[in-house]
Amino acid sequence: MSMLDERKTSILRAVVEEYIQTAQPVGSGHVVDAPGVSVSSATVRNEMAALENDGYLVQPHTSAGRIPTEKGYRYFVDALQQPVLDRSSAQQVRAFFDRTHGEIERMLADTTRLLSGLTDYAAVVVAPGRDATQVRSVQIVGLAPTTALFVAVLADGSVEKTTLDLVAEVDESALDAVTVHVAANLVGHPLSALGGVPASPDPVVESVLGRVRVAAVDDGADEHVFVGGAARMVASFEAVETIRSVLSILEEQLVVVSLLRDVVDRGLNVAIGSETGMQPLAECALVVAPYTVDGEQVGTVGVLGPTRMNYPQALAAVAVVGQRLGHRLSEG
Repeated sequence: MSMLDERKTSILRAVVEEYIQTAQPVGSGHVVDAPGVSVSSATVRNEMAALENDGYLVQPHTSAGRIPTEKGYRYFVDALQQPVLDRSSAQQVRAFFDRTHGEIERMLADTTRLLSGLTDYAAVVVAPGRDATQVRSVQIVGLAPTTALFVAVLADGSVEKTTLDLVAEVDESALDAVTVHVAANLVGHPLSALGGVPASPDPVVESVLGRVRVAAVDDGADEHVFVGGAARMVASFEAVETIRSVLSILEEQLVVVSLLRDVVDRGLNVAIGSETGMQPLAECALVVAPYTVDGEQVGTVGVLGPTRMNYPQALAAVAVVGQRLGHRLSEG
C-alpha cells in the first residue's frame, strides 16, 4: 500500500476517528479542526475527494459525507503508534488478575467477560492446548462400583477432570494401582501423552487404563474456546442477517479456533473485513494476540467487532490482557 502524505494521513485519521465515534458519514466541517489538518474547508474537501478516488474513503450517499473503506481502516491501523491502555482500564485488568484463582476454565471464561467489558465487543479466548502444559500430578478416584474420576493437575495450576465408565466393578486398591502406573508414565509430560501410557500386565488395571486412553482421545478432539460478551456487539450492526451470521460463527468452536490461528499465522494482529477470509465477517474486524506460558505460545485472545471498531482501545486491551493472562498461567 502506497504511503499518503502527512496532510492526507491526518485527514484520513480524522475521518476514521469521527466515524468510529458517531457512526455517521463525516463531512469536511468535522475534519477541518482536527489535529494535523490546519487547512481550509475547501482544501479538506479536495483531499477527501482524492482519498475517495484512491479507495480510502467512500461516499454512501451523494449528499452525505464520507466513511472509511476497508483500505482506509487498514491504513489507519498500520499508521497507529503503539496503543496504550488508559489508567482506569489498566487498573481494572491488574485487579482482575490479582484476585483470579482456581480452575483454568473459570479463569478463561472470566477473562472473556473482562475483555468484552473493556472493549464492548465479543471477546474470545482459546485455551492452552494439551501439548502446552506438563502434568504435575494425577489421581483416579472411585465414584461408584463401575464409575471413576480421572483428575490431572497441570503445571499452570489448571485441573482436568474426566469421568470414566468402567466395564466392571473395580475396587480402590486397583484404582490406586492405576494411579501409580499412570503417574509414573505421565507426570512431567503433556496431557496429550495420556493416550500413549503403556499397557499393564495386571488385567484389572489394564481394563481401567483402556477407559483412560479412550477418554483421552475423546477429550482431545475438542479445542477449548471461551466466548464472552457476544450480545454487546449486536448494537454495532444494523442488519439482522449480519448479526445472525456473526453469532452463528461464534457458536462454532472449530471455526473460531481456525480463524484466530489463521490470522496469527499470517503475522497479523488485526484482520479487517475480507482479511478474515470469511464472507459472513465482511463487516467485522478481529483483533488478536497470542499469549505465552513459560516463553511458549500456548493460546490466543481476541475481540470481534464491527469494522467501525475503536482499534486503539481494542489493540491495547487485547495486548495487555494477553500478557497478564500468560503471566498468571506461568505462575500456576
